[in-house]
Amino acid sequence: MSDVSEQQRRELGAFLRARRERTPPEDVGMPGSPRRRTPGLRREELAMLAGISPTWYTFLEQGRDVRPSHQVLDAVARALGLSGAERTHLFAIATEPPADRVTAQQLDTEVARIVDQLDPNPAYVTGETFDVLAWNRSAAELFRGALKDDEHPNLVRWVFLSPDARDVLPDWTDVAQSLLARLRTRAGRQLGRTSFAELEAELRSASPEADLWWPRYDIGTEGAGIKRVRLVDGEDQRLAFTSFDVAERPGQTMTVYRRL
Repeated sequence: MSDVSEQQRRELGAFLRARRERTPPEDVGMPGSPRRRTPGLRREELAMLAGISPTWYTFLEQGRDVRPSHQVLDAVARALGLSGAERTHLFAIATEPPADRVTAQQLDTEVARIVDQLDPNPAYVTGETFDVLAWNRSAAELFRGALKDDEHPNLVRWVFLSPDARDVLPDWTDVAQSLLARLRTRAGRQLGRTSFAELEAELRSASPEADLWWPRYDIGTEGAGIKRVRLVDGEDQRLAFTSFDVAERPGQTMTVYRRL
């Protein structure tokens, strides 16, 4: 395996520690005890389950300069019971990163036209840190206070820092945790990017929930689902949504809603 940076090794350690501390012994066939001081599994227990040295596993969590093989990472993933998305993230942050890519903030004119033409279906395009690059009239009406022409909208800031978000989103906690998980996943794969570090610092200093949830290191991916939104008249409405990567625009995602 290729060398990885010190920053990557620290990120790998943070991810492994967060997952280990959230894995109850009972889930992996080990006896639990109310007297346990350590949340989740102990390092020695996880090392035993993965079939590796406790000292060597400790080095992984501490961000030491050790080079885990594919087989070791696979064993740790199985011992922790990682989901497919979590396993993908583990391998992404444990291996040498790809060459630096230039993320596109400039929106293609044709993509902006499509967003407008999707009206009355709410639609918007976001960049890598969830800056909103384009939106249509229905999206602005639906997500009140989030999308304004005279500002640089950011969905994560709106959800965590705007009082409007808790009124618009009846299931605020679920939506906020999912959105933060996606931001946390992207930040873990784009280490050294000041845009992620600055957004993390802002959220954690201003939102107790963001500060509590960030170290949990939840993993989130784009996809589809159902979301409840409270309309201006107080009625709750269910919407189906789907997200798509924008071709040839790294980090850009189009999200389209459909009223059910």
